[in-house]
Parts: sequence; C-alpha cells; structure tokens
Amino acid sequence: MRNFLNLKDIPVRDLKKILFDAKRRKRLRKRLNNLEIDKGAPLKGKLLIQMFEKSSLRTRLSFYLAIKQLGGSTLTLRPDELHLSKGGESIKDTAKILSNFGNAFMLRTDSDKKLEEFEKYLSIPIINGLSPSSHPTQILSDIFTVEEIKKKPISKLNITWIGDSNNVLNSLIAASIKFSFKLSIGCPTKYQPSKIIMKYIKSNNNKIRILHDPKKAAKGADVIFSDKVISMNDKVNKSKKLNQFKKFKINKKLMSFAKKNCIFLHCLPRGKEVEEDVFLSKKSKVWQQALNRVHVQKSILLYCFGKLR
Repeated sequence: MRNFLNLKDIPVRDLKKILFDAKRRKRLRKRLNNLEIDKGAPLKGKLLIQMFEKSSLRTRLSFYLAIKQLGGSTLTLRPDELHLSKGGESIKDTAKILSNFGNAFMLRTDSDKKLEEFEKYLSIPIINGLSPSSHPTQILSDIFTVEEIKKKPISKLNITWIGDSNNVLNSLIAASIKFSFKLSIGCPTKYQPSKIIMKYIKSNNNKIRILHDPKKAAKGADVIFSDKVISMNDKVNKSKKLNQFKKFKINKKLMSFAKKNCIFLHCLPRGKEVEEDVFLSKKSKVWQQALNRVHVQKSILLYCFGKLR
C-alpha cells in the first residue's frame, strides 16, 4: 500500500514508473470506448471512495473513469452529507469506516491538516486530489502531456509558469526539482511563492528562476503554464488583484517571446489570465491535457495498490 500525497515525497523512479505505465495504457486503449474495461481488469473488485470539499470537474470525471477502466468502482461522498461535518464525527472514526468499506480514498480538500490526519488513521491508500498547498495528480499528468507532445523528456525542456503562486505551482516546483527541468516563474513581486516554498527551492540546488517581468519569463520557453489568477477561495479585492496581473496576461505578444513551437497549458477552469486568441489557438493543448488525467490517474491508482508492472 502506498499513498500519493505530494510529489516532493515520492521517489523520482516511482514517478517515472507511473508515467511509463500511463503511456503504455493510453496506447492500449486506442480502440476502446470510455467505459470499456482494460484487459485483465487489474482493479476488479476494488472500491475508490472520493470526497470533494472543493468544486471539481476534471478530477471527479477522470478518477471515475480511471477506476472504472481498471475494473473497479467509485463512490463519491459529499462532506455536507456526512457526520464528519454535520454530526461532529472525528476524522479518526471516519477513517476507520472508510478503511472498512473501501479500498482507497481520494480527498479534494480545503485543509492540509485534514489530509495529514486522514493519512494517519486510514489503513487504505490515500490520494491527494487537491489541497491548499499542492495538486500532485494534476502536475504529474501535465508532465505526461508535455512529454507526449514534445516527444522528449521534460528534463530537456524550458518550462515557464506565468501567473499567481498557488498549489498547482507548488507541485510544478516540486516536479522541477524531481525531474530536473528548467522552470521560469513569472509573477508580480507581491505574488511570488511563499517563504516555505522559497526555502525549499533554495535548499535543493535546482534550475528555478523567479522573474517579475513576464517577457523575460516567457523567453525561450517550450511550454507556458498558467492558472486562474482569482482562485476558488481567494479572499481578496478581485479587481485590484486582476489589475496587478495586467502585464502578466497571456496574449499573442507574450507568446511571441517563447519558442515558435511553444505550447500553452492550463489546468482549468480559465479566467481572465489568458486571451481567447491564445486559449483557442493551435498552440493551446488544454483539452488534450485534461483528457490525459484519466490515463495518469489509472497508473497512480495501480501504484497505490502495488500493481504497477
């Protein structure tokens, strides 16, 4: 049994193993429809219990299809229907029930502490479907997409992030350190990564640059990533924040500083951080990026169950 909580805590050889398995599985599914089961049904009889404390579309759909294609089933719980939130049942007791009924637990949460507590008391694998500090399943899937399109290891590419510092960027930073790729982060001074993340960057002798000029960040990029400037739980003056990110809006002019064959990726949903003429252009690979989450999540599930080839 293995958990999948943060990229920085998982050995790079295991992450590469997951990616290799996902590539093979995607290749083998070319002639199958979404609900057809993989040959051998490796997770037959397994139940994935999912709980979403935050809105979800791609994570919810991709994990549903991932476990289904592996021969298992999924049950989605809403926190407002559980005793955990309404009846004051402890995480320890909830974890015991989840462990008795299910075979793995995927949590999308608004609390890192909650994730840690569930990890402590569960006797089944736990997967981080998103937390305030990281989004590991998203970024591992994004690496898959980058390597699929560019047909080379991400370690040989220049990756750029333009936008706010958030949980997705935290996982991208961890990935840069694990996979040893160059990462340029373009953001306003006020919105650079937290002190903890900056310390993590500094202590890992990596290839990460923090830049406050979006043009410099985009220069020579093979891939440009972005995310919503106003995130789900942002308790800020929204118009003021959007104004501070005005120069960091991804448009054709900014993309022109990158390499000619640069691609644009966005974990979605999108906001005002990207212009339509970039988001809907041939350089944008956001739909391929979203669909690839199914393939990578299948391999993450197999990793957690100790069934990776």
